[in-house]
Amino acid sequence: MRIALGVEYDGTDFLGWQRLTHGATVQGALEQALSRVAAHPIEVTCAGRTDAGVHGRCQVVHFDAPVERDMRGWVLGACSNLPASVAVLWAQAVPEAFHARFAARSRRYRYAILNRPVRAALDARYVTWERLPLDAGAMHAAAQALLGEHDFSAFRAVSCQAAHARRCVLGLQVRREGAQVIIDIEANAFLHHMVRNIVGSLLPVGRGQRPVAWPGELLAGRNREAAGPTAPASGLTFLGPRYENHWQLPAEVSA
Repeated sequence: MRIALGVEYDGTDFLGWQRLTHGATVQGALEQALSRVAAHPIEVTCAGRTDAGVHGRCQVVHFDAPVERDMRGWVLGACSNLPASVAVLWAQAVPEAFHARFAARSRRYRYAILNRPVRAALDARYVTWERLPLDAGAMHAAAQALLGEHDFSAFRAVSCQAAHARRCVLGLQVRREGAQVIIDIEANAFLHHMVRNIVGSLLPVGRGQRPVAWPGELLAGRNREAAGPTAPASGLTFLGPRYENHWQLPAEVSA
């Protein structure tokens, strides 16, 4: 039986999603917990890998269960064997054709910036601090040049292993909520560090150091060295993928 899970995690203390031979990863912790529930080795496939320090609101994974357990058993059993920073939100049987990565029609990220003179205490693990005032309206206007399908080489990490840099950004909004500036972005897929590099190029616009047209010019130039720095991982959360309704997954990950 193929099973899909929704997984929430605080990525601060992990070396990223992907299992490694050294150090703690979210995938490693989840597979270890599920293997204990099943009393059999289990490997999972995720909708989108996240980097060290990046959080997940509803990562989706699938695995082929070697034993029968009810869905509540998978959820509670996994949670009881996971560290406090990881939780399985739900489990659901899915058709054999379902694939957490390839069935996803899009992925969504949120970047949170605490924009005030004083650094964060309570939210320090989940935001990036910017002490200079930011113009969220200017950042939003600048971001609209990135909508649609483009070559995003200007916002691609040197270490990116994707076959090409063409991606389609379906939505990109910047707004202020009190002391925070929130950046929401949805795309069919993302390049390595793409969101953080986009944020790093919107921040100078928000500070008034660059014109609104600058991110669009960077996009057209396709030169990573000309763009802004990579924003810190702490402010980034993978909200989750979206799937077609016919998979009948929970509303938070359905189109």
